[in-house]
Amino acid sequence: MRLVRRETRRRLVYDLLLWAFLSIFVAAMGPDPFRDPARFAMITVPRLALAAAAVLVGRRRPLAALVLLLPLGPWQFTEGFATVDLSWLLPRRGVKILPLLPTSPFIMWYAYLTGRRLSVMWPAAAAFCVVTVVGVGVVLVRGGDLALWVSMTSALAGTYLVPYLLGLLRRGLLQQRRAARLSAEAQARLRERARIARDMHDSLGHDLALIAVRAAGLELAPGLGPAEVRAAGELRLAAADATERLRQIIGLLREEADAPPLTPVDEDVAELVRRARDSGMRIDLDLYPGQASALARAVVQEGLTNAAKHAPGAAVEVEVSPGRVTVRNGPPRSRPTARPGGLGLEGLRERVRLAGGTLTAGLVGEGGGGGFELAVTLPREGEEDPRRSGGNGRPKARR
Repeated sequence: MRLVRRETRRRLVYDLLLWAFLSIFVAAMGPDPFRDPARFAMITVPRLALAAAAVLVGRRRPLAALVLLLPLGPWQFTEGFATVDLSWLLPRRGVKILPLLPTSPFIMWYAYLTGRRLSVMWPAAAAFCVVTVVGVGVVLVRGGDLALWVSMTSALAGTYLVPYLLGLLRRGLLQQRRAARLSAEAQARLRERARIARDMHDSLGHDLALIAVRAAGLELAPGLGPAEVRAAGELRLAAADATERLRQIIGLLREEADAPPLTPVDEDVAELVRRARDSGMRIDLDLYPGQASALARAVVQEGLTNAAKHAPGAAVEVEVSPGRVTVRNGPPRSRPTARPGGLGLEGLRERVRLAGGTLTAGLVGEGGGGGFELAVTLPREGEEDPRRSGGNGRPKARR
């Protein structure tokens, strides 16, 4: 409430100061109040009232203020921004270009505000037609001399048209800046949605794949009756269907996003492998201490998820070394729990590309008899892979 009152007082002071300055210039255009008070009351007092009305409505409706100040426009043609010699064209030498009056800066200001704030074009066009009619009338009343036409045309252009066009330009620039800001905010929201979608796809897809692995192992467990086996099979199929629906839903949200910063997450990789082992997967992990990263974790998670869905029962080898992550699985021992063609591998490929690395994925051996391998190589400045330097790098931890 206090802010509203403070803003109202500020606007009131601004309007009073503007009216005071405008009144001083209006009074300077008229007769001396001490020498000719009658003419002052007849000419200047109505102009002061007109100026007060213009200031009163000018904040919200600058075009109305521009029309109200029309009688105070540059119609005297006695003083101008420049005086040129047009004797080669006109009988008169001193022709005023852009005639000016003390009130001209205020008129220019309201013309600028009209272009800056008025979104509809036709009211301004109509008002400028009226201004042109007034200017033509003034020239005709004074005899229609060609020099007057030149002065009137330059007065219309300099006092009304050019400030209005500058206001239009300013409004266009502000709209363009606002559109760019809104677009940047929208892109930021889309990137955040893409990040959330990627995390959902990776984590939930991984968990559903592990559920399917557990269900497949339960389905083949000895000692279960037909009803239990059927229930385990239905659970496995339900997990596969849920994974497929998750892929379709997340596909609506996926978009290119920046790669996340690389930070050590060795324990996260080990935790991923532990949970997968608890679900029944056979995994051999070779982890170089301190070499895992957020992207390495995503590669391991995607590799384990694909192995669980497309190669149930296969042995899996995971290796995380300096600048390289590899997940390799053997051929499947039972029916896959999901159809190929998910978005996880494509999304991971894009993340690796943005991080400056390379990703290779494909079957191993003739006809894929050796299984499937997912390998990601990341550039590491100033550090050499120990496997290429004779094994002098940091020792790897076998888990």
